Amino acid sequence: MSKVILVREVMATGLLTLRADLPIFQAIMLLLKNRVSGAPVVDDQGKLLGILSEKDCLNVFANEAFFSINAGGQVGDYMSREVLTIDPDDDVFKAAEIFMNNSFRRLPVVEDGNLVGQLSRRDILMASLKLVQESPKKKEWTDARYIPEEVKAVLADRPHEE
Repeated sequence: MSKVILVREVMATGLLTLRADLPIFQAIMLLLKNRVSGAPVVDDQGKLLGILSEKDCLNVFANEAFFSINAGGQVGDYMSREVLTIDPDDDVFKAAEIFMNNSFRRLPVVEDGNLVGQLSRRDILMASLKLVQESPKKKEWTDARYIPEEVKAVLADRPHEE
């Protein structure tokens, strides 16, 4: 029987987070500098307020170009406020279902209203691959010879839990 992997076991922590009152152009520069396509927006207590994505940032320029509205403002003016979240004690199968039914690439992980991490599609793929590799029932299509060397290298770099 396969082990159930929980979101908390594969989520990213130590995230780039933004504040709602941060100037939007400063936020865009932070996203670009950190090579991320979006970041959670939190208050001083770590409560999730929304997400600022690259798509949200494009609205800054669209407003000026198409509607002659001066570009600028704060993160809170552009962020997506209705954000689907996941609990750290949910399993990766629930997360996979959410990703399959939505177009976004990451899910904020929230516990007691506070942001505790973020889960990406890639995190789910890595967890799924680990489950397949560790399964006692080997199928030919799961044989390691079909796994690209790049994926094996990434898996080898991950710490193993006993």
